[in-house]
Amino acid sequence: MSTFEEDLLLDAEDDRKTVEYIRNYLPQELKEKFTEDDLYYFIDVLGEYYVDLLDKHNGDEDIDIDVEEVAKHLAGQAKKDKMGDFAPEDLRWVVDGELEYGETIDN
Repeated sequence: MSTFEEDLLLDAEDDRKTVEYIRNYLPQELKEKFTEDDLYYFIDVLGEYYVDLLDKHNGDEDIDIDVEEVAKHLAGQAKKDKMGDFAPEDLRWVVDGELEYGETIDN
């Protein structure tokens, strides 16, 4: 197996663990609002958002993340991509869950 294939498998496994973590993080009333495919979509959009944010800050990793701003971005992107009409208030839980998961693997 090539290094590229190994990296793809590791990325897929990390995405799976992230989705699982977020699903468990969501309050019960939101668990039914987001399908597994929705969560995979949102972690992809989050990844792109963070890359753009790092680019804007010249790679400085010490950036304050405005969860409300990120949630609004996700809602807007989902609407633009015809993924659905999601409330930023609900998407805050997805953003918080993804950030919390990141904290667990950074330590």
